[in-house]
Amino acid sequence: DLAVDTIWEDVLPSSAPPTPGPAAEADFSEQDSEEESLRDHLLWQLNLTRFSDTDRLIAMALIDAINSDGRLTQTAEDIHADLGLSDVELDEVLAVLHRLQHFEPPGIFAADLRECLLIQLRQLPTDTPFRDVAGALVSRHLAQLPTAPPRQLARKLRASESELDGAIQLIRSLDPTPGASIGSEQTEYVTPDVFVRLSDGRWQVELNPEVAPRLRVNDHYVAMLSDGSAADKGYVKEQLQEARWFMKSLQSRNDTLLKVAAKIVEHQKAFLEVGEIGMKPLVLADIAAEVDLHESTVSRATTRKYMHTPRGTFELKYFFSSRVTGDEGDDIASTAIKAAIKQLVAREDIRKPLSDAKLCALLKERDMPVARRTIAKYREQLAIPPSNERKRLN
Repeated sequence: DLAVDTIWEDVLPSSAPPTPGPAAEADFSEQDSEEESLRDHLLWQLNLTRFSDTDRLIAMALIDAINSDGRLTQTAEDIHADLGLSDVELDEVLAVLHRLQHFEPPGIFAADLRECLLIQLRQLPTDTPFRDVAGALVSRHLAQLPTAPPRQLARKLRASESELDGAIQLIRSLDPTPGASIGSEQTEYVTPDVFVRLSDGRWQVELNPEVAPRLRVNDHYVAMLSDGSAADKGYVKEQLQEARWFMKSLQSRNDTLLKVAAKIVEHQKAFLEVGEIGMKPLVLADIAAEVDLHESTVSRATTRKYMHTPRGTFELKYFFSSRVTGDEGDDIASTAIKAAIKQLVAREDIRKPLSDAKLCALLKERDMPVARRTIAKYREQLAIPPSNERKRLN
């Protein structure tokens, strides 16, 4: 017989299940009719597509890296670095990205507006009028489109002005923000899964009891193991066994979440103390090795799980930052470099904005010796114009 052991010690008083009131029914109806989010829509397509386990992990990372417009917020190189999988090449990330760019809605997973429009044009039938001219226009002259004289553009494209006009009309029919067409992205109120507090000089991590409740079994059903009919006993025994497995699985999930969160805090103490500029390089493989779990398990444990800290509430994935090898061979977190660039530009003399070379020199003084091309790359990702444009804007 199934032992009624400590897992059933906490029981609810036997009573009929409460009947939901009108408010509860209204809430259910509202939730049931809520439009699916862009992420839900992409996950649904992912689950219908054949991927290897590794490629599915890459696909999840790419889905987590897009904004509500469906645009990528990280480069493929940064996503590859954040994965921290030694046996995965950048080419594999690019191959998965190419497959995801065929998901609905057309234009999803683009790095910028140009790529978004090109993806949509490529998915049109090859005999679509003006498709080729529109593709050439977007590829080579998109920035000039609002201001260049039509005759000049037509000459550059070796097209007639009527063909140019048809291409422009085709481009206008495309969606520059395809992700926004899916669902109604409502304000999301986040409930932290873990809390981080400073106690006696040490950072303490604990689960939020509201999202990790202690489950209990109604004593009415436990009593049926002794008092019910043979058929009832058999059915209840089976259901209680499933409940036991479920509770153990839930406990395992919570244990994993707590272990992973504790390791993240261990690595990112400097962030908790000084902010983004203190972020250390950290990838999934680092944590996976320390908690003896597969990278995919760590990825699932950190996706849409949130940590409340004295500096705010962050998704656990936020604390992973790709490694940038400095000029002197030191590993530096990309998040810390970006934070330093933002800080320096915010404090610069607007009459003499800092060039990339000057930013490079100032970062070196902060023990962040990185190449000037790295500075330029991160400055562009932060949407900070080059120094000559900042001077003109000011």
